[in-house]
Amino acid sequence: MSAVPQTTAASAASASPLVEVNGIEVIYNHVILVLKGVSLQVQPGSIVALLGGNGAGKTTTLRAISNLLKGERGEVTKGSITLEGERIENLSPAELVKRGVVQVMEGRHCFAHLTIEENLLTGAYTRSSKGEIAANLEKVYNYFPRLKTRRTSQAAYTSGGEQQMCAIGRAIMSSPRMVLLDEPSMGLAPQIVDEVFHIVKDLNGKENVTFLLAEQNTNMALKYSDYGYIMESGRIVMDGPAHDLANNEDVKEFYLGMGGGERKSFKDVKSYKRRKRWLA
Repeated sequence: MSAVPQTTAASAASASPLVEVNGIEVIYNHVILVLKGVSLQVQPGSIVALLGGNGAGKTTTLRAISNLLKGERGEVTKGSITLEGERIENLSPAELVKRGVVQVMEGRHCFAHLTIEENLLTGAYTRSSKGEIAANLEKVYNYFPRLKTRRTSQAAYTSGGEQQMCAIGRAIMSSPRMVLLDEPSMGLAPQIVDEVFHIVKDLNGKENVTFLLAEQNTNMALKYSDYGYIMESGRIVMDGPAHDLANNEDVKEFYLGMGGGERKSFKDVKSYKRRKRWLA
């Protein structure tokens, strides 16, 4: 199954992708091949889910786009990554932030000794206008009122949900066009997960922020996304509109836990048959 550009209310089917990944391979430590010809598109104004189990290559794909691989001795060795048609593999993470591409890393990574507000302000380091910084801070507090209540609390003494909100808010402080969101549901209670995803949807619809989110919670990701890609072992194996993936029998059985009939053995599960895009 070949890649099909996703469509949303905010972007026409014929729109050029904001970010396009073309057949990239990523190697760690000059030896370990992690991504094996990954291709995907993210249309402006959309929410795109990158799905798959632990170790599928989701985080590596995000870090390849944001150019955070070098810190872990990784590099893109084949293929290309473009932002509005311009190749960006050689841009630094700071340069990408200035161009509007920001990553919220797995595990939130708030500065424990800083207050919530101080953490948020670190996200505005590429902004020079005090007026813009103040406006963005107020915007973050409007979307995350809990952060305003806890703004003077050290991040170390806030909940996991509050830290996730802080991490997303910190990204919004840079006035991004696109946010790469890595495992936003990890370690959070279901009610908080739903709240975080609802705010992501609001930011997408009201602020026109594009999201590419890597997520193991397939059900929640597809509920809030426009388009999805499923990864296994460093490859894209299936893609399509989120609604279609949510109703696909293979996705239901192997990613949503909704398969009917007798329980299959692990061997059967590992060898299930379905159309794989990379074999087409």
